Amino acid sequence: MTVTRTRRRWLILLIMLALMAGAALWALRNVGRWLVAPDALQNARAIVVLSGRTPYRAMGAAEIYRQGWAPEVWLFQDEPDNAGAVFARLGIQHPTELDLNQQVLERLGVPKAAIRVLEPPTTNTVSEAQLIAQELRRQGGGKVILVTSAVHTRRAKIIWRLTAGDHLQALVRYDPSEPGDLEHWWRTTQDVQDVEHEVMGLIDACLGFAVRPRRE
Repeated sequence: MTVTRTRRRWLILLIMLALMAGAALWALRNVGRWLVAPDALQNARAIVVLSGRTPYRAMGAAEIYRQGWAPEVWLFQDEPDNAGAVFARLGIQHPTELDLNQQVLERLGVPKAAIRVLEPPTTNTVSEAQLIAQELRRQGGGKVILVTSAVHTRRAKIIWRLTAGDHLQALVRYDPSEPGDLEHWWRTTQDVQDVEHEVMGLIDACLGFAVRPRRE
């Protein structure tokens, strides 16, 4: 009787471990899809291009602008970096991300008068959200449309809620033409790195943004 009871306990334990392993594998396979969390478009005060992944985010913002969802597109100034200083020392012209985003927007039909650059320079999504919220409060409130990458949409929404609070609204979108296969994110190095970065970023957000900022 004791042997039978022990075997039964081991069997239950193995079944539980198998279920846990299966759940972990399911979560791992689907984490890329879970990170993608866009909002439905609504009329807004401005469309904001979050820094990174040039030219795709600016392309997405231009498309939303052409559809008439907002009258302005906001961009960010680049934080000076070592690469820029090296290019300058070498006498090589090196366009900044801001330069490229402005060119993309204008090429895709956004009038120069509708493009606005927020100040001061920012370093990551947290500092960008803080600057956007500050500008919205200065203008008396309203909502914005944040354009980022698909893999970054969920974290961008969480950062906005933690940074801007409940009284200012941001809708998060992405440009579908940006490369990436988050349904099968484990197949390419870039997608693996993107998913890893976003998961670690979500953990950092839960810890109160303890990790030193870097460009998204």
